[in-house]
Amino acid sequence: MYKIPESVLVVIHTSDLDVLLIERADRAGFWQSVTGSLDRIDEPLHETAARELFEETGIVADGVDIVLHDWHLTNVYEIYPVWRHRYAPGVTSNTEHIFSVCVPRDIPVVLSPREHTAHLWLPWREAADRCFSPSNAEAILHLP
Repeated sequence: MYKIPESVLVVIHTSDLDVLLIERADRAGFWQSVTGSLDRIDEPLHETAARELFEETGIVADGVDIVLHDWHLTNVYEIYPVWRHRYAPGVTSNTEHIFSVCVPRDIPVVLSPREHTAHLWLPWREAADRCFSPSNAEAILHLP
């Protein structure tokens, strides 16, 4: 089954603009925010963002204390060649929808070991510098 070339990016931050980054299990040193593709073509973007947030960090967007914000902003980028095999033949670009969520600094983070090996909190500028993805870094820089 091929991945759908439409995804979400969820920037997790505190009210002081510390940003949570997670390190990819399949690429040591590749730090990022939560990302993930739609599970089905008709999956609502907000549902995808909430699902990926929970799957990758254990954080539940309950809509009351933890609220996902849709930035109504999209990026279209070229899929890195190393990951193109996950998509249908000929698919070379992905459409990414940006979300953010403000959480307490002491919120428990439970990583999916299949996807990520470590996490850290950094001030927003440092977090942007650490991201391997230019669109992820750009989203973080738009936080303030």
